[in-house]
Amino acid sequence: MEGKFFLEAIEKNDSSVIKTIYEQSFYAIKQFVLQNKGNSEDAEDVFQKALLQIAVRLKKEKFEIKSSFEGFLYTVCRNLWRRELNIRKNRVTNNEVVEQVSEERDTALSYLEIKKQELFVEKLGMLSENCRNILNLFFAKMPYAEILATTEYSSETVIRQRVFKCKKKLTELIRGDVRYMKLKAV
Repeated sequence: MEGKFFLEAIEKNDSSVIKTIYEQSFYAIKQFVLQNKGNSEDAEDVFQKALLQIAVRLKKEKFEIKSSFEGFLYTVCRNLWRRELNIRKNRVTNNEVVEQVSEERDTALSYLEIKKQELFVEKLGMLSENCRNILNLFFAKMPYAEILATTEYSSETVIRQRVFKCKKKLTELIRGDVRYMKLKAV
């Protein structure tokens, strides 16, 4: 219900709810950006772009969020910031040239990233509960020793093998979906 409520508020440009979204989610986004070579202004820009891109996407098509809204927004912001870091890394600095950023291109890339994330989450949900748990811990960058402590496996080697098999199964599910080829081709 939370995701639908927030999406409707963004679509209606409900400033009081958008303020609540900001209060609930901005700190985590800011921490991520600060920890990844950014500053407070960068975090504000990314947060605003994310909300704008969600609004644009809602105008193009209605969609649902299967996870929490805060997690969805965090993912959108994280993808935007990583793309910005890649642009900065590849940018040649020349004070006499003004670079124009294509908002349409930026929005299109964000849309594709969201679609890829949705496909990933859907296919992750199709795995066994054991695989989902192991992969969630792995993707959260939890060390194998800590995963061992929270599971009933006998060794880190067994966990490594399990992660490998679960990642392989997830990859097969994703690549077997017709949407994968469409998303990959773009």
